[in-house]
Amino acid sequence: MPNYLSFLETIVLGNSVWRWITAAFVLLIAYAGLGICIKAVVRYLGKLAEKTETTLDDFFVDLLKVRTKRLFFFVFALYAGSLFLILPGRLALIITNAAIVSLAFQVGLWGNGVISYFISRRASRDADEQLNLEAYSVITIIVRTVLWAAILLLALQHLGVKVTALVAGLGVSGIAVALAVQSILSDLFASLSIVFDRPFVIGDFIVVGELRGTVEHVGLKTTRLRSLSGEQLIFSNNDLLSSRIQNYRRMNERRVVFSLGVTYQTTAGKLEAIPGWIRDIIQSQENVRFDRTHFKNYGDFSLNYEIVYYVLDRDYTIYMEIQQAINLAIFRKFKEEGVDFAYPTQTLFVEKS
Repeated sequence: MPNYLSFLETIVLGNSVWRWITAAFVLLIAYAGLGICIKAVVRYLGKLAEKTETTLDDFFVDLLKVRTKRLFFFVFALYAGSLFLILPGRLALIITNAAIVSLAFQVGLWGNGVISYFISRRASRDADEQLNLEAYSVITIIVRTVLWAAILLLALQHLGVKVTALVAGLGVSGIAVALAVQSILSDLFASLSIVFDRPFVIGDFIVVGELRGTVEHVGLKTTRLRSLSGEQLIFSNNDLLSSRIQNYRRMNERRVVFSLGVTYQTTAGKLEAIPGWIRDIIQSQENVRFDRTHFKNYGDFSLNYEIVYYVLDRDYTIYMEIQQAINLAIFRKFKEEGVDFAYPTQTLFVEKS
């Protein structure tokens, strides 16, 4: 046997030189191969990202290029090379555990990337809709905490640590903390509910009970409104969601109902003509849909009409300008036709004996 072949059979630290060379070769090939594959995929996705408008391919480029660590390549390559060696049980266990921890860490980094991508997409969309974005930082922290806790527990379990007692202890501690900060947590989850359910957004004019105002800020604990008279109204998020909320900004159109009364001296012909006059006046206005006009009832001192129409705009100022124009036109028409508006009067009949 040639000398170099006999050298390859030489035992060094429990393995032949040939085994050490094979393990080193596998380590280098695995490390370099992973790096080359990642670079090739990143290059392909990078070219694809330049041709598309979607951000999904940019996300995968970031995931592979930025969030994939070389340390993971090395530990994985080291583990692959160790499979070709006869190692002491303790050393083999250390390398295997290192590979598990490295894989768990890498999965955590990828998970962070996925969380950041999807939450940032939702946050950017909500920013366009004028939603408060503070809650998204809390959502990110909560989701990342759950992710890393799950990865840590799985890694510890694979490392032989009994996690049952640890999970039980964390559960008891979590219950104690939750009871201590129950009020804060209720407002926090109410804030998350506002962000996801969107009963209102910043800029909406809402009515809560007898209070009303424009939403200025949705925080983690409180929501702030600016009232019509100028002062700031502050509600805890939990109390706010427990109340009935009227959101006037969500109106597509405004239903308007008003009444007017004419005197009992009005002739029957004019009483029949009044609904037509009012219909023509309302239909002559812009951004209006006429509904009905009816002689509703006999009042104590007036003959009463009920008028219903719709303003095809949610702006309150536009509604008031239309109502003003209608009122003035009705006043002119009644004066032209000799119809008198009723006002509280009493008629006394005196009999002479």
